[in-house]
Amino acid sequence: QENEIKLLTAEIERLKNFGCLGVSPSLEGLRDENAKLKYRLNFLRKSLQEERSKTAKSMININSCLQEIFGAAIQAAYPDLENPPLVVTPSQQPKFGDYQCNSAMGITQILLKTKEQKVSPREIAEKIAKNIPANECIEKVEIAGPGFINVHLRKDFVSKKLSSLLINGVQPPAIGKRKKVVVDFSSPNIAKEMHVGHLRSTIIGESMCRLFEFAGYDVLRLNHLGDWGTQFGMLIAHLQDKFPDYLTVSPPIGDLQAFYKESKRRFDTEEEFKKRAYQCVVLLQSKNPDFIKAWELICDVSRKEFQKIYNCLDITLIERGESFYHEMMKDIVKEFEDKGFVQVDDGRKIVFVPGFPVPLTIMKSDGGFTYDTSDLAALKHRLCEEKADILIYVVDSGQSVHLQTVFAAGQMIGWYDPKVTRVAHAAFGVVLGEDKKKFKTRSGDTVRLIDLLEEGLKRAMDKLKDKERDKVLTAEELKAAQTSVAFGCIKYADLSHNRLNDYVFSFDKMLDDRGNTAAYLLYAFTRIRAIARLANIDEQMLRKAAREEVLILDHEKEWKLGKCILRFPEILQKILEDLLLHTLCDYLYELATTFTEFYDNCYCVEKDRQSGE
Repeated sequence: QENEIKLLTAEIERLKNFGCLGVSPSLEGLRDENAKLKYRLNFLRKSLQEERSKTAKSMININSCLQEIFGAAIQAAYPDLENPPLVVTPSQQPKFGDYQCNSAMGITQILLKTKEQKVSPREIAEKIAKNIPANECIEKVEIAGPGFINVHLRKDFVSKKLSSLLINGVQPPAIGKRKKVVVDFSSPNIAKEMHVGHLRSTIIGESMCRLFEFAGYDVLRLNHLGDWGTQFGMLIAHLQDKFPDYLTVSPPIGDLQAFYKESKRRFDTEEEFKKRAYQCVVLLQSKNPDFIKAWELICDVSRKEFQKIYNCLDITLIERGESFYHEMMKDIVKEFEDKGFVQVDDGRKIVFVPGFPVPLTIMKSDGGFTYDTSDLAALKHRLCEEKADILIYVVDSGQSVHLQTVFAAGQMIGWYDPKVTRVAHAAFGVVLGEDKKKFKTRSGDTVRLIDLLEEGLKRAMDKLKDKERDKVLTAEELKAAQTSVAFGCIKYADLSHNRLNDYVFSFDKMLDDRGNTAAYLLYAFTRIRAIARLANIDEQMLRKAAREEVLILDHEKEWKLGKCILRFPEILQKILEDLLLHTLCDYLYELATTFTEFYDNCYCVEKDRQSGE
């Protein structure tokens, strides 16, 4: 932006000179051009001003600042080294300072390999330390052990950043150009109930969307419903038999799951019904209005059931099922054919992608499309029509090879360049029961998600009554506490585990108010709010104090808490890169326990013994 402003200013000056010399054949055209340039210039100046003002208010990533400082020091100490290792991490123990730079060991190896120089890491660390440029954040550095550089932060620097945080609020670091992120998550199948397997995709996907929105990205949340395909043939055929007047009277399908099972049983056992089901698929795909009406009725029943769950868990999604991409699929097949990627195998059209043993089937021998075709169509639409800069699929680990093959096919045909556009599979493990086996009901069925949420509500209410909250809260407050605890604990139990691993679902553990649980964090948060209430101090008063007073961090627990608060942008940066949200949960738990230590050692509120104030 700064460069463009310089160029535009020069261009306006040039046009002025043209006008003075009377060289331009069309003075009116010149004025128009001048006006356009000035408008663009003013827009850029305003935009740059807003960006600078936002940056000034944003929290800074201290780790990134230290990396810049040590990057400059290493460059000055070893100017000949290309891409030297840059390793800066928070210290694990206070005696080793606040951060550590551990680059010296890596540089030792590089010098030995490339220049055959044998230099001890400690000597390298000392040379780096001598070349640290002037900066506002480092108080002092110490060399420890074989060559660790321990960094001590300046107290006035931390104090200033905390005051700025109080005045400006929690503003994430500015991201530059606003990028578009498309997240594909939840994605249940029509005519089947959502089960515990959909829980993880729904919770993780929603949280990722909130994360990117908070960081300033433009986010599109997509629900890739399984709403098209051969299963609709048997459902429509069964609907016609059970409710012949379905076109005029909406069929009372109370239990869609039972309806699906019944139609599947008939499909497997009745030959005549099976033939009719196939005919129904053909008529549906040729957009016969009666069959489209039947399809819409079945989709609507499912949609209402899904929405109950989304309302409970506070999930926002735009529905864009497989049917949305149906019209695009023949063009996808043609594009792969035109570029010479298609082979015919037993009537099927298949595409081999280098590095993947199993080909994609983009057309069946009967001319029908497959999941591979709809996934390719969805990928192309998201990249080429939605113009996604980042595309994330929150889908279980079992789909990993399939998705990687689809992504590689998109790359092979030229839809995107991985250096420019990030396409990622945010995979996750399965939910296990307390017996460490796949989470099932006692009868061996898959656990329905709605039953799980209702059980959570019941357990949360029992917990609140155990704590005698029903005696101090109004009925309305008790209901709000019940839903917060129940759904908060279910979500947090999932998010606090590394998503790549399987995790054991246990109501007892997630409702425990000790350890890294939502119940503990809710308790810690409530305690903090209670202090503010008792002290009778609101945010305006805090902001005023932050502007007028210097925050003194004398007590070790105060210092520890201050530094912990300022680590938030580092955590944010890490999870935006690796999409592992449990890191944020670990940080919140550390923040809550650090606050508790501070609260136990430094009184925030004391009662006057005489007045009771």
